[in-house]
Amino acid sequence: MTADTLTITRPDDWHLHLRDGAAMADVLPYTAKQFARAIVMPNLKPPVTTVALAAAYRERILRALPAGPAFEPLMTLYLTDNTPADEIRRAKESGFVHGVKLYPAGATTHSDAGVTSLAKCARALEAMQAVDLPLLVHGEVTHAHVDVFDREQVFIDEVLEPLRRDFPQLRVVFEHITTQQAVDYVLEARGRIGATITAHHLLYNRNAIFLTPEGRAGVRPHYYCLPVLKREPHRQALLRAATSGNPRFFLGTDSAPHPKGDKENACGCAGCFTAASALEMYAMAFEQAGALDKLEAFASFHGPDFYGLPRNRSKVTLERRAWTVPNELKFGDATIVPLAAGEALPWKVTT
Repeated sequence: MTADTLTITRPDDWHLHLRDGAAMADVLPYTAKQFARAIVMPNLKPPVTTVALAAAYRERILRALPAGPAFEPLMTLYLTDNTPADEIRRAKESGFVHGVKLYPAGATTHSDAGVTSLAKCARALEAMQAVDLPLLVHGEVTHAHVDVFDREQVFIDEVLEPLRRDFPQLRVVFEHITTQQAVDYVLEARGRIGATITAHHLLYNRNAIFLTPEGRAGVRPHYYCLPVLKREPHRQALLRAATSGNPRFFLGTDSAPHPKGDKENACGCAGCFTAASALEMYAMAFEQAGALDKLEAFASFHGPDFYGLPRNRSKVTLERRAWTVPNELKFGDATIVPLAAGEALPWKVTT
């Protein structure tokens, strides 16, 4: 590392939405340029609930890859109330399914088929524990009476802690954590638990949804995601965790593309598209914290170590060069507005 360049082991993205079809083909190159592997979310329509569906989706991803650095999609299954234990065992045996995703029903985009009760998933969870297939959790409850800013804390108390008590050997990834409470839980919990942290939760608090950088009021839908951005003390807690060197915390962008029109309407979709500038945004956050030297471990080492996969051997270089995030990008037959569109970032991936 010099004052103007940063070369690190090529990182992986441990939480990514790629969608499908022509739209996927437009966003996939951004991830493949920066990351060697990515855990691909299964919330398509219909969801990826079987190994056969995961294999077919994986082939579509591989066919859509551009020429360039090698990229490996790490597939996941979508957990439902009816996922059979045999499907879990087939997933482990496949060699290309690396986790099972728990979406509480209605928690986020395309989660209508999600889990309504963990009791209905007991056999699947027992099988996951037995074959050591990680459970990846969207950590929010969806009760109407729970404030949207409190969903993560309630999930810890009502779902995550009982789940891990009942299945103590289950490997769990608490995805896209957003609160001080989640940081504390991951730090203090016994057993096999890790957590991903997004670049947008490291860089922004909830003011970003309602205020421009100049302080002008107005709803900014492209900063709306689930779990929603939280208050500044929570952002600071996430930043301390990410830069701490603790191996339980690792990179997961949760880059979630939606057409511009689906974000900018009366009931806009949740999700921030960050794949086009993901590593640059993480570098910006780590530099602001005075911890640029901690980025490689967070981005490139902790994730594969937790998943039991080899670390990558290739490298990626960032150069200190100001550039402006594009206002819009092609997304199938529509366009997509990336997070921080029109704003300048200080780092740029060059190789």
